[in-house]
Amino acid sequence: MKIVVKMATTLAVFSVISSAQTLVTVNGTPITKQDVEKELMVATQGRASQIPAEKQGEFRKQVLEQLVARELVFDDAKKNGVLESDEFKKRYEEVTHRIQKEVAIQVWQKREVDKIKISEKELKDYYDANKEEFVEDATVNARHILVADEAAAKDAISKLKPLKGDTLKNKFAEIAKEKSTCASAAEGGNLGYFTKEQMVAEFSNKAFSMKKGDITTEPVKTQFGYHVIYVEDTKQKSTRSFAEVKSVIEQRLKMEKAKTVMMGKMQELEKKAVIKQ
Repeated sequence: MKIVVKMATTLAVFSVISSAQTLVTVNGTPITKQDVEKELMVATQGRASQIPAEKQGEFRKQVLEQLVARELVFDDAKKNGVLESDEFKKRYEEVTHRIQKEVAIQVWQKREVDKIKISEKELKDYYDANKEEFVEDATVNARHILVADEAAAKDAISKLKPLKGDTLKNKFAEIAKEKSTCASAAEGGNLGYFTKEQMVAEFSNKAFSMKKGDITTEPVKTQFGYHVIYVEDTKQKSTRSFAEVKSVIEQRLKMEKAKTVMMGKMQELEKKAVIKQ
């Protein structure tokens, strides 16, 4: 069933206006970039950053489509009196009661965890013993132009080769918006930072052999078509400093201690409670 008339057009402009606060409005209700990012984090269980760079634009489009569909259905439900029906009110009360308990438990747990203190020595000892956890692989920040045939890729390269610096970057983004068939086109072909494993081998091997500010002088062929690559930045493999990961370690050690603390707290509560079978 078609959810939205001309949805393809709506999605096409999504990336173009993604820097704006509001992406689209549905019968007057705004859907913002933050809404999309929040829903994406829920859908991926907080692993949105692990989605391959070339797929992230498509995932965001799908999330936007789902949010638009949700607003359309909710709006129709309101118009048809669903919110005034006994069935809705009963279900709403049940859900509200369940959520009330869940939220209260979450707040209670957070307060108990917040009481746990981790010493500076414990933090540093963990860091020194587990430095391999904080190693970051080398990454490349690149743009690309993806086209179906080699001739089109070579034509783009011929227009870009004489350029340097910001002029090259701006022209590359312009051609990507006009010619690239990848979802990243609307962002000027921007793929952001990615590790070597996040891209297909042919693309990664070339991108990771390039220097900052370079473009490919020959098209790169992959299963998706022909790519022209521009490298905006590179980061070498490195180990994050103690200062950078201190808060992460603290939270991790707190959660480990919390298991023992919670078990003791539950035993204490059980002793005070009246539990009958």
